Amino acid sequence: MEKNFLQNFSLEGKVALVTGASYGIGFGIATAFARCGAKIVFNDIRQELVDKGLAAYKEEGIEAHGYVCDVTNEDAVNAMVAQIEKEVGVIDILVNNAGIIKRIPMCEMSAAEFRQVIDVDLNAPFIVSKAVIPGMIKKGHGKIINICSMMSELGRETVSAYAAAKGGLKMLTRNICSEYGEYNIQCNGIGPGYIATPQTAPLRERQPDGSRHPFDSFIVAKTPAARWGTPEDLQGPAVFLASDASDFVNGQVLYVDGGILAYIGKQPK
Repeated sequence: MEKNFLQNFSLEGKVALVTGASYGIGFGIATAFARCGAKIVFNDIRQELVDKGLAAYKEEGIEAHGYVCDVTNEDAVNAMVAQIEKEVGVIDILVNNAGIIKRIPMCEMSAAEFRQVIDVDLNAPFIVSKAVIPGMIKKGHGKIINICSMMSELGRETVSAYAAAKGGLKMLTRNICSEYGEYNIQCNGIGPGYIATPQTAPLRERQPDGSRHPFDSFIVAKTPAARWGTPEDLQGPAVFLASDASDFVNGQVLYVDGGILAYIGKQPK
């Protein structure tokens, strides 16, 4: 008997590692995976962040497994993946979510600051993917989702390192697809638009006179949906890319941006 079509979207029994998922986008995606039956594993860079994440998952009724790990440290990542395989199971789904941004004009940014952003936002997805791919090959399947960005396609002042990293992550996504597609491993990206998270909170702060932050007004005007996105807006696309429903989708970046990339913007009055 054929399985119910909706079972294609089930993650029942799958082990999902979402990096940096104590809060924000990663937490939202991991929560959706758990609701679809996955076992959730996450990491963060400090124990207090891991503890905060574990408490947040517990509040949602989710039994998550948290690990302290710096995703830019290859030895630490390899040790964490080995520990996850031993304690939870071989990883079926990886979401490379951990990331940082430094909003500094390029000529004021030091090379060390530039390298730090590249290290977390591009080198780390390479390191973590490399650690989980052998297990996926042995299992005969795997899903890797890289959290890209509209900055994989667009530039903007003050984000040279972030845009360079996210553009590189788009191409890493395509290359993982190219190298490992034959092993039934799908590697795709999600490119969020402007999402309301703690990371973007400074851009939405009300001005002393009660008016909107200029950047907040700018983004709402540039978005056909006329609002910021929420972590919940990323849940459906993430579940799709993690599930059997996307088995022939590979090397793509799905932009969840409320239409920004399709839109030239309003003519000034």
